[in-house]
Amino acid sequence: MAKAPYVLVVEDEVALADLLRYNLEKEGYRVSVARDGEEALVIAAEETPDLVVLDWMLPKAPGVEVCRRLRSRQDTRNTPIVMLTARVEENDRIRGLDTGADDYITKPFSMSELLARLRAVMRRIRPGLAEDKMICGDIVMDRAQHRVKRQGREVRLGPTEFRILDHLMQHPGRVFSREQLLDAVWGSDVYVEARTVDVHIGRLRKALMEGETADPIRTVRSAGYAIEA
Repeated sequence: MAKAPYVLVVEDEVALADLLRYNLEKEGYRVSVARDGEEALVIAAEETPDLVVLDWMLPKAPGVEVCRRLRSRQDTRNTPIVMLTARVEENDRIRGLDTGADDYITKPFSMSELLARLRAVMRRIRPGLAEDKMICGDIVMDRAQHRVKRQGREVRLGPTEFRILDHLMQHPGRVFSREQLLDAVWGSDVYVEARTVDVHIGRLRKALMEGETADPIRTVRSAGYAIEA
């Protein structure tokens, strides 16, 4: 499976850091969390992040100082940095951007807005990481073009099958129950019978196995479904 983009989250508020980690991992990123500025610099030196989400107010070293020091290093000088802050004054925004931040988001913010801004920053600065492609075994999914290929062959999927495959490919090997797939694909506020999942899994399997290729979806009796990497 292709290596997922690596995001370093630098946030001392435990609840917010955990929320950021959860949502970023759900989007398919690999995530590390630092609780203070000094720890952030150590983690960034161990593995260069593809993106840094950086709080302004931090113990040991403030966000603007961390940003300045990341920009001074050869390996992180071009790493996209998005700053989070409760400061709303224009002078603070300018200071953050002048230090080297690529974007600036004020608290409180919606998670959907943050994720959209992160994708935009990566598209602008590191377009190769923002193609929005996933690879799982011999299956390649291009979310931007809404296309799936297996062993180079085009796989024709309906929108529901595409969303199911998308969700399974984000978590290769993990078993999802029908109820979990219903929540992830249809939403918790929509009533759909659990049996419907089986029908769409059947269609997905048929499309993926065209040409007598092996079945990549594993059925776990009384548990659910998983895709094998």
